[in-house]
Order: sequence, then C-alpha cells, then structure tokens
Amino acid sequence: QVQLVESGGGLVQAGGSLRLSCAASRITFDANAMGWYRQAPGKQRELVAVITSGGSTNYADSVTGRFTISRDNAKNTVYLQMNSLKPEDTAVYYCAADLFSSRLKNGSPRSWGQGTQVTVSS
Repeated sequence: QVQLVESGGGLVQAGGSLRLSCAASRITFDANAMGWYRQAPGKQRELVAVITSGGSTNYADSVTGRFTISRDNAKNTVYLQMNSLKPEDTAVYYCAADLFSSRLKNGSPRSWGQGTQVTVSS
C-alpha cells in the first residue's frame, strides 16, 4: 500500500514562508503525478498544486505566484514551497498521488497522506 507522509507544517506569521515535504514509499514515484490539497475548517478540500511525472505544474489561482510545487525523484519526495503566506492559507495540507494527473485535478487521486497543519497568524 502506498504511503505518503507529509511534514513541514506549523505556525507562521503572515508574510512568512514554509516548505512542506511529502515522502512517498511503496510507489513507483517517478511514474506518478503528485499534488497538494488543503482543507480549511468548515470548507471543502481544494486542490492547491499538481506536478506531473514529466514535471509540468498547475496551481490554484489563489496561490499562483506565491507557492511552488517541485519533486525530487531520487528522494521520492514532493515539496510545496509557500511564500508570502496569508491567514486564508490556514488549513490542513494533504499530499496525494496518482498515475493520472487528471484524477488529481478532479479530486479523486488514488492515494492520500494524513495531512499537516499550516496556521498563518495575522
């Protein structure tokens, strides 16, 4: 069974930065598209960013220009660099994986991590 373990969340002031990591195991990592989702209290889970197996990226409009998704296939790890953080970025952030990027984009990836909390104070 695929394992995705997120780390790097925490408390940061508005304007600050965090880098999330997601370490994957039991997966052919370089064949999978990877994504980051987030869910704020009382809101639906939303897609933040996707990176395909070929390295193409897509972002939610709300994070474009502030967040960067990247992957290191040698380390089986995907990252989310978050800059210029805002209080509205506060959420639990989840890593996800699927062989098909379309499933990540439609919210139905095969594998999920357990999530990491990001809290941005004003």
